[in-house]
Amino acid sequence: MLCVGSGMTKGNLEPACQEEAILLWTRREQANTSCCRRPRETFPGLRLDVVPFPWVFLPEPVSPARTPPKMAEESPSTSDCVSFSVLTWDQVSRLHEVLTEVVPIHGRGNFPTLEITLKDIVQTVRGRLEEAGIKVQDVRLNGSAAGHVLVKDNGLGCKDLDLIFHVALPTEAEFQLVRDVVLCSLLNFLPEGVNKLRISPVTLKEAYVQKLVKVRTDTDRWSLISLSNKNGRNVELKFVDSIRRQFEFSVDSFQIILDSLLFFYDCSSHPVSEHLHPTVIGESVYGDFEEALDHLQNRLIATKNPEEIRGGGLLKYSNLLVRDFRPTDQDEIKTLERYMCSRFFIDFPDILEQQRKLETYLQNHFAEEERSKYDYLMTLRRVVNESTVCLMGHERRQTLNLISLLALRVLAEQNIIPNATTVTCYYQPAPYVSDGNFNNYYVAHSPVTYSQPYPTWLPCN
Repeated sequence: MLCVGSGMTKGNLEPACQEEAILLWTRREQANTSCCRRPRETFPGLRLDVVPFPWVFLPEPVSPARTPPKMAEESPSTSDCVSFSVLTWDQVSRLHEVLTEVVPIHGRGNFPTLEITLKDIVQTVRGRLEEAGIKVQDVRLNGSAAGHVLVKDNGLGCKDLDLIFHVALPTEAEFQLVRDVVLCSLLNFLPEGVNKLRISPVTLKEAYVQKLVKVRTDTDRWSLISLSNKNGRNVELKFVDSIRRQFEFSVDSFQIILDSLLFFYDCSSHPVSEHLHPTVIGESVYGDFEEALDHLQNRLIATKNPEEIRGGGLLKYSNLLVRDFRPTDQDEIKTLERYMCSRFFIDFPDILEQQRKLETYLQNHFAEEERSKYDYLMTLRRVVNESTVCLMGHERRQTLNLISLLALRVLAEQNIIPNATTVTCYYQPAPYVSDGNFNNYYVAHSPVTYSQPYPTWLPCN
């Protein structure tokens, strides 16, 4: 009995045929193991609206009822077969490790720590959404975790655990339903012995959610729920109907479609192995998968229209520089830096907003890299000093002074006296500081405050 054929999906695959389907698919895959195969080249005549085998999942076709997310700069000439690629076994193996790794979600106060895996949270949330009548088109791994899967030692690590659920969010009711579903799903991960009946969604939000974002505009309809982790490895669940801009730089533009691997977990009694694993598709929303992968492998910086990014991508750009990434075009990057700075000061014009943004970024992206904070802040200061053209002189000095004070605070926290030959000395140190018997003192965490009674930002002409 032939169990695998065109048009077969999880819904019409008989349970008795599941193991045979896996084996037949595996034999076919063993004959085609190139590093960056493209779906249409690997499977000639492949239709995107029908799953030809149970292990290949590609985005659904555009329908009038729903438009999938697109890049702002995407042009009609961009071909899907260029932006997609099939993952190799090594990449699938790393993906399996990421999905099955236990990640602690730390609770506030006396709430217990939740021990979850990405696989379990995705399956739980998707199942509850479908029970509530919200169809999930696909689920994707995004951000630095996706980059880690594709290139293990890429210089970015695997800090952010970002998951994207493509769903329809036509009204406010769907936004509210998605939030309630995620919060109620956390009940499944509470330790045994906890009285779940007395815990409300509001209580769970206060205990485990670090960030809750909802965006509803003409071009963007999405929400974000970030589950807190003290080490900076927050699990972020993003529910996207439409989004104008999905990436900052080419190296963070990767999305890995998880549906085939999740289907494998549901249907197969065998573990994932080199000889028995599903086909997994990756996409670069930058536009060209191979070009973006080359940038990640060689630590290159490239972007498009940074003025469209909230914050201009300025903080991420400085982060890449401090991790030894280098621009693909040294001449063009100076122009892009000016766009980054201009957009950053448009989005964060007030000095207190800038301070909050910088402190939050340091906390989220340098949680276990205390010694890199100072280098990052000095790199950011250099970029702002050289490329800011849309600020009045005194406001520019305010921002530079803020960055310098944050850098000095970092040094004080590390109990390090700066070397006057390598940093700017704002105050003449006392003579006894150079004495070998002098003990450094701790600088308290007092907020840096500024008064700004009138707007000072000037628009670019």
